[in-house]
Amino acid sequence: MSDASDVHNRGGFTAFIFAMVFVFSFFFYLVVIHPGVDLGENVVDPRAPTKDGAAAVFNMSAVKEPWTSTPEIITYGAKVFKNNCSVCHGNEGKGDGPSSASMNPKPRNMVEGKWTQGEGIIAHYNVLVNGIKGGSMASFQHLKTYDRWAILHFIESITQNKSKDDPAKVAEFAKTAN
Repeated sequence: MSDASDVHNRGGFTAFIFAMVFVFSFFFYLVVIHPGVDLGENVVDPRAPTKDGAAAVFNMSAVKEPWTSTPEIITYGAKVFKNNCSVCHGNEGKGDGPSSASMNPKPRNMVEGKWTQGEGIIAHYNVLVNGIKGGSMASFQHLKTYDRWAILHFIESITQNKSKDDPAKVAEFAKTAN
């Protein structure tokens, strides 16, 4: 072996040093010199009052009796329905959601209201909590209790087969429902 041979790749070492200097210089520029990026996002608290003093968003969690229907609860329920149920039942509740074609049995048409697990808002609440065994309806127990009631009020507002449950029995049931 010759002592005069260069055992190191000096060109590769020089490229490595240049790359490290560039990386550290770039990070220094990003952290110390660059002012940042303004994406123009105007973050607004949705619960903040509007200019006319009215509340911007309906606060469903503050409703004392979510089992009692109001127009605000129905509107809120429509939003929760669209976020959680429309994939199967469709935006209008007709059982024609995007995933309904591949489901057997097909999702319920909420407008027609041909209920298989019992009629009335108490039976519907139990279906939301437990799902339908052997069917396509999954449990929605993960939703907050007031969100479940809001969905039921929305369904009640669009169905042709209205609940005939006694409001006192619904209130009694609601106090024990989870």
